[in-house]
Amino acid sequence: MRPFRPCPREGRPGFSLLETLVAFAVFALAALALINLAGENTRSAARVEQRVLSGIVADNIAVQALSLPFPPALGETEGETEMGGRAWRWRQTVSGTPDPGMVRVDVRVYEGAEETARLTVFRDSGA
Repeated sequence: MRPFRPCPREGRPGFSLLETLVAFAVFALAALALINLAGENTRSAARVEQRVLSGIVADNIAVQALSLPFPPALGETEGETEMGGRAWRWRQTVSGTPDPGMVRVDVRVYEGAEETARLTVFRDSGA
C-alpha cells in the first residue's frame, strides 16, 4: 500500500483559477452597474437643464405680458427665442376670464416637437 501524500496545493498561498474568474465576474458586474449609473446621471442632468432653460424662457415671455402698459390682445402669439445656445419656440395664448377685469395668459415653450414648459399668469385687463 502507498503512503498518503498531501495534495501539492495544500499549504500554498494564492487563488485558484476558478476563484480568480469568479472575482473578475463580480468586478465586471459592479463596473457595468457603475457605468449604467453614470449614463443615467448624464441623461437626468440633460433633462434638468432642458426644463430649467425652458422655464426661464416661459418666465421671460410671461414677464413681458405682465409688464406691458396695456394687456396683450386676446388670441395666440407665437415666436422663437434663443437661450443657452438652443432655439426655443413659444406660444402665448391670452384669453378672458369670468372676471371681466382679468385676462389669463398661458405660455407654452417647445424644444423641437416636445413641450418643455408651461406657465399661466393673470393680469388686469385694463377694463
